[in-house]
Amino acid sequence: MAYNHGREDRKWRIWKEAEEKVLREYGVDEAVIERIRTDDRADFNSNRRFYRWTSDFGEYLEGMADREKQAEVRSVSDLLDEIENETLYLALLTVDKRTLQIVLLKMQGYSTKEIAPLVHLIQIRV
Repeated sequence: MAYNHGREDRKWRIWKEAEEKVLREYGVDEAVIERIRTDDRADFNSNRRFYRWTSDFGEYLEGMADREKQAEVRSVSDLLDEIENETLYLALLTVDKRTLQIVLLKMQGYSTKEIAPLVHLIQIRV
């Protein structure tokens, strides 16, 4: 969610007014209260710049992710094509096809109970 300066400014003003009310009740000098307000406002503005920057950066990263959508892995051969690590690729080549199908289905979000009948595994009930 983008940084909303207006909302944050209203929250800061409400907090500041409540704080200043307490300071006045305790007899703090108005000049001291004004210095505290000035310093707190500088902190608020510094934080605002940071949150605005992080919000913009987050939106940039989301945009990059949308532009660079990875190809959906739909088959065992697609799965093997997506492996960039040579050691992992060679290890997966030694695995039987059923195990690769299980890995693929798990990556696609299937539960273990859903996968078992799809790869023709018998469920043993104890």
